[in-house]
Amino acid sequence: MAAIDPPVDGQNGLTARASLLIDLAERALLIGLYVLLARRLAPSLGKEPLNSLLLISESIIVGFVVFRRTTLAVSRNPLDWLLALAGTLPPLLLRPGGQPFGPPMIAGVIVIVGTVTHLWAKLALRRSFGIAAANRGVKIGGPYRIVRHPMYLGYAITWAGFVLLNPTWANAGLILFAALMQVMRTLAEERLLMGDAKYRTYAAATRFRIVPGLF
Repeated sequence: MAAIDPPVDGQNGLTARASLLIDLAERALLIGLYVLLARRLAPSLGKEPLNSLLLISESIIVGFVVFRRTTLAVSRNPLDWLLALAGTLPPLLLRPGGQPFGPPMIAGVIVIVGTVTHLWAKLALRRSFGIAAANRGVKIGGPYRIVRHPMYLGYAITWAGFVLLNPTWANAGLILFAALMQVMRTLAEERLLMGDAKYRTYAAATRFRIVPGLF
């Protein structure tokens, strides 16, 4: 969740076309990586059907991006895009492998809890969901009453569950990197949001960003 200043009046049509191209490229990239994720996980579903939960979780993310409301007020700051993509893309590179760490059903429940959490956050945003910082306003209802970025909390829970099902060093590395990028992404978004008086009031009332009692 983030807001930025809209385009300055007087910008020519190239600005609108550039924003549209960025928007379409973002959607195409996520769809392509999701297809590759599905191809990697498909052979493992016979042995570990709970891996399908990650596909469901990621399909929700991709679906919200594809069908979101188009906005021209998308950040063109390269750092904003780098952090957003670095926090979003690594989970689409996960692979099946390793022996489940503990009972698979426990990991499956963790994935479901994470998926429900980020879906709840997305439903609160409705079609205003996106990856890079954009002018979408301040949301304070639903899970946003608990933490300021509940979507990222849901992602982290989902990823943890998948790694418990597929505990390889590569998967753990991808998730740790994605989690670090999400923290940096959150801080970058909040630097923008703190320019909004409504968000400052909201932040004062909702103390924690992602993890209640911790961060």
